[in-house]
Amino acid sequence: MKSKYYASIFTLFFSIALTLPAWACTTTIVGKNASVDGSVLVSHSEDGLSDPSVVYVPAKDHPEGALRPVFYSTVALDYKPQWGASETHRLNTKDRGPTYDVKSIPASIPLGYIPQVSHTYAYFDGNYGIMNEHQLSIGECTDKAKVHPEPEPGKRIFYSSELSRVALERCKTAREAVLLMGQLIETYGYYGTGETLLVGDPNEGWVMEMAGYEKNGTSGVWVAQRVPDDSFFVAANQFRIRDIRPGSNDMLYSQNIFSIAQEKGWWQPEQGLLDFTSVYGDGEFHHPYYSLRRVWRAQMLAAPSLELSPWTEDPYTRAYAFAVKPDKKLSPRDVFAIHRDNYEGTEFDLTKGLAAGPFGDPNRFEGNAESVADKEGRLTPLNGEFERPLNIYRCVYSYVNQSRSDLPDAIGGVMWIGLDRPGTTTFMPFYAGATTLPASLQHADILKFDKNSLWMSFNYVANYAMLKYSYMIQDIQAVRDKYETTAFRKQPNLEKEALALWNNGKRQEARELLTQYSQDNAQSLLSDWWKLSEDLYLKYNDGYINDQKALAQPVFYPSWWLKQVGYENGPTSYEKPAAETKN
Repeated sequence: MKSKYYASIFTLFFSIALTLPAWACTTTIVGKNASVDGSVLVSHSEDGLSDPSVVYVPAKDHPEGALRPVFYSTVALDYKPQWGASETHRLNTKDRGPTYDVKSIPASIPLGYIPQVSHTYAYFDGNYGIMNEHQLSIGECTDKAKVHPEPEPGKRIFYSSELSRVALERCKTAREAVLLMGQLIETYGYYGTGETLLVGDPNEGWVMEMAGYEKNGTSGVWVAQRVPDDSFFVAANQFRIRDIRPGSNDMLYSQNIFSIAQEKGWWQPEQGLLDFTSVYGDGEFHHPYYSLRRVWRAQMLAAPSLELSPWTEDPYTRAYAFAVKPDKKLSPRDVFAIHRDNYEGTEFDLTKGLAAGPFGDPNRFEGNAESVADKEGRLTPLNGEFERPLNIYRCVYSYVNQSRSDLPDAIGGVMWIGLDRPGTTTFMPFYAGATTLPASLQHADILKFDKNSLWMSFNYVANYAMLKYSYMIQDIQAVRDKYETTAFRKQPNLEKEALALWNNGKRQEARELLTQYSQDNAQSLLSDWWKLSEDLYLKYNDGYINDQKALAQPVFYPSWWLKQVGYENGPTSYEKPAAETKN
């Protein structure tokens, strides 16, 4: 009987652990006048263990009258086998290039169809669309809305994943993409969680937020707000658009947004402007400060002079502005650093304290049955949470997209992508004009150990580093910094060469130059990262430091940690310790 109870508890919390991580991304925009080179930067961290492949979807011509299938998105709610594909492969279809044509799993089954256009653009795809050949760029985070409808063919066929892909297939500008996605929501219905999509092009960035409004609704609601060109925006699993201002030229929204709120009793006009975050949202996911702490930290990293407080009165605080002006103009590397943050140097520093262990490991695991059950299988009264950082162990990839107006789209658009968690990854450049992506990037399966997979190499090193984090992170950063520094150093001359080809009418040669550069860099990194894993194993074997100086150099635990874990109570004499007196 006890074993059945344990099993039921484990099943319950394992299920929760599988579904919660999907609701966990961080996303940012840097306006063109807030970046060091006039780029619009869009970033995203995909913080739920899922399909880690980053796929090239080629441009394609379509016959008149063709239909475009719309598939279910596993990241919307959870994996639903009735819609095909698998838990480790997001799509299986012949119509989006060879990588998504997987023979060994069930074919993806459309929720519905929309009219196809005559030509679709090439783009990079993940669990959400990333960037297309015209430098249109998308980031994402999931939000807690009041209603999370299930999909239903013919009534609710779109989630943000497929919305983002259709936008990349058909649009060149951010505003155009927002309007198209809004029209698709209104026409074909929306299911799943609330969502924030960041949409950027070489000239501007928009924040688009959306939600279902009833269990059996056939539409959805959405709102979009332009990020000022001189500002930085961040969202972290909670809606961020507040007052909807009719007639404002920096806002767009669905026409039903006011009437639905009134019908549901969520808002009345006499209350003032409709606050989208509080009217259609339902606070933060999981626990207080799950979202707000990341918003606070990202804004403070961008603009420390604001001296923002990390403490607020409630989840609907207005303490953190929609967007802030950074203290200095931001580069892609500055945004890398934001995503890599573990609250270092703050009162929430995850590299400090007993939970970090003796070697400063910032990773804090979630959703574990033992945390809520005692030895007899009874639920315990233990109640608490760890801080949720920007850098999190279950991230499958993150990226910073760079869109620039002073270069042709093929050269100006760069996807800087890092696989696995940001804190232990290297961000690699891939150009919008690429003719493909490396197989090592496109093929990844979290349940198959594959030394030809870039994702697997980064995930392997990240997991191993948790054994002696404060030491190993220095070795990891040395290799990381070499690659990232070299990439940024080579970028101007590479692009100058590509631009000369482009201006001389050799556009295909320019694309091939950029593609080959990224392929070579990725292949070198794949080799060096597996070499790094071997070096870490040898150097820190059996808890020592082993190098040419000497074998088995001792690395003992710090005294503060030894004191807290009872080291002083160990066998230092032959006397039996006195029994503790219980009150």
